[in-house]
Amino acid sequence: MNLLTGESLWKDACRRLKKDRLAMFSLFIILLYSGVAILAQLNLIAPDYQKTDFALRYLSPSRQHLLGTDHLGRDVFQRVVHGSSISMKVGLMTSIIAIPLGILFGSLAGYWGGRLDELIVWFYSVVASIPALLLIISITYVLKGRMSAINAIYIAIGLSSWVGICRVMRGEFLKHKEREYVQAEIALGAGPFRIMFRHILPNVFHLVIINFSLRFPAAIKTEVILSYLGLGVEKQPSWGLMIADAQQELSRGIWWQFVGAILAMFFIILAFNLFGDALRDALDPKLKGETI
Repeated sequence: MNLLTGESLWKDACRRLKKDRLAMFSLFIILLYSGVAILAQLNLIAPDYQKTDFALRYLSPSRQHLLGTDHLGRDVFQRVVHGSSISMKVGLMTSIIAIPLGILFGSLAGYWGGRLDELIVWFYSVVASIPALLLIISITYVLKGRMSAINAIYIAIGLSSWVGICRVMRGEFLKHKEREYVQAEIALGAGPFRIMFRHILPNVFHLVIINFSLRFPAAIKTEVILSYLGLGVEKQPSWGLMIADAQQELSRGIWWQFVGAILAMFFIILAFNLFGDALRDALDPKLKGETI
């Protein structure tokens, strides 16, 4: 039996979100970026983002080049558009790695308890005690010689960002395993994995969605930092790489590449943060049924 996240909770959450204009506008921005990222990945928009023309170097923004051109005569707007594809893929792929790990370890620790719980708590405590950026850089260095830079970034960020959801899942499974519906399933002879993933997990899955919406922008920021430091993607228009290239040009009054990359990153991160906060409130069972 689903006590906490039944259909009524999800319907109530959708109703609350629809009434929140800021949340809906943030969702529109997220969907817009996602659509642009997909089209850019397929080269259906801004296909000439790598085209160089030294005769067009450092052109200021105009109708023909909305964000001007860079030191190689490449269109900055097209490169910003393709940068969104990299950022959205990083957020998605790292979540695909981190969230299942967090769910698996957290559910095992919370439901089984005992020595297994102690071992998992010790393990994620060790991971959490290492500065995240240093851990990501270390993993990236190790993996870059064995695979592409972007795949190394996926794995590095994913392996270093599962601790938060693991802690949440552990606490929820500790709480839910003592509830009546779980005890009833045990009495009926249900196995532990059926109880964990068929009954308890659906009741706490709203927390997974909230975690996804809040960690997605964190992954984007991490990728930008890595690319800025020269540890990210190469020969691709990552926002971090664009910011690093544009930094030396600011003193010469060439600001458009820097501003374009910064604004593109700012709007998607702000949209995710605002929508994540609204989603967290909408899916809070304590606020269920309250009017906005």
